[in-house]
Amino acid sequence: MKISTLAPIVMFCVFLTLTSCSTDSLNEDEIITAEIGEAPMAKPLEIEVLELINAYRIEKGLNSLSNNNTVKAVAFTHSDYMRESNDVSHHNFYVRKQSLQENENAQIVSENVAYGYTSAQSVVNAWINSPSHRSNIEGDYTHFDISAEQDEEGDWYYTNIFIKR
Repeated sequence: MKISTLAPIVMFCVFLTLTSCSTDSLNEDEIITAEIGEAPMAKPLEIEVLELINAYRIEKGLNSLSNNNTVKAVAFTHSDYMRESNDVSHHNFYVRKQSLQENENAQIVSENVAYGYTSAQSVVNAWINSPSHRSNIEGDYTHFDISAEQDEEGDWYYTNIFIKR
């Protein structure tokens, strides 16, 4: 098999490995304080992701989730961090979780992250095809929101956070 054919497959496998989901992961060594700013205006791409996730949940007999500006603001801080650091991760998840517990009375918090997908359908399909990401999408939550931020090269960084109040 040619390297040019194999490279995209290898990159996809590496991507799946690096973009796992997070529920209660805690890396206290990297915790920083986070302030919740105003949620940025929703992009069409973000709205479509939320609609696709809710359509999937309804198809599975689950409740649809409500958007939440605080969740969006917190998701934005992480997508922006990943874009700035060029690092797809769940760094500082504990800070985001704690912030949502304090400001939105969240009982459960989880998140999915992704990188590089150019359409809402492609990122949602990737999450649904990953058992750990799908578990978050199908979880017992009440609210969610997403931030998708684009870097200078046009690559997208996604943070999708789910909460239950």
